[in-house]
Amino acid sequence: MDERRVPRRRATKARQGGASRLRPEEERMDMKLELVLIPVSDVDRAKTFYTERVGFIEDVDVRPMEGVRVVQLTPPGSACSIGLGQGLPAYDDVAPGVVKALHLVVADIEQAHAALVGRGVQVSPVQDVGGGVKYATFADPDGNTMTLQEMSWRTGDQF
Repeated sequence: MDERRVPRRRATKARQGGASRLRPEEERMDMKLELVLIPVSDVDRAKTFYTERVGFIEDVDVRPMEGVRVVQLTPPGSACSIGLGQGLPAYDDVAPGVVKALHLVVADIEQAHAALVGRGVQVSPVQDVGGGVKYATFADPDGNTMTLQEMSWRTGDQF
């Protein structure tokens, strides 16, 4: 079997640094990453970029109290969303532009690249790094970056 096709194994207790302190009935606890906060300087500008240019879906845009705004956007087909906002330490205490290389896995990077360029997004040329892996990157108006990633051996499983 081709080594590139072997799925990564989860860390074992030994690789995690020792025996688990949990009781056997507590060994497994599902944890799903569902929201990544993206610090931005202008929520409206970022929301427009991600929805109109990149094609994310608006899930939430609320102002739960004076001076607070929470926006949640989801890439099509993703279980994980991004959060934009203001008025809370999670948004205000982080400098805009520091999030780098969040990966958006796509089945066809050339098609995704063309779609983004067609919507006015400046995307780097597609790089084939070998082994069926290809990348292209783009930045939002604040300099946070996302990486399109195609892994040819995974596309059948993921899409």
